Amino acid sequence: MAERFAQGEASSEIVKELRVSVRSVQRWRQMWDEGGPRALRSQGPASLLRLSEKQFAPLEAELTKGASRARLEDQR
Repeated sequence: MAERFAQGEASSEIVKELRVSVRSVQRWRQMWDEGGPRALRSQGPASLLRLSEKQFAPLEAELTKGASRARLEDQR
């Protein structure tokens, strides 16, 4: 993202490609303006996990099958 901001790429192009809100891109750009590329690094999860390991195991098994085997339209 930092490279895209440095190249002057329009927020509208980033919004279309990443399918995120305009506000998110504006917030990221402001963070980059104020703190450079390091400011864009992930701060980790915003909240604690809500699933236990026992609950997560079947979900993980489905996810590893891939989208087509799990009957999903695409990888999202």
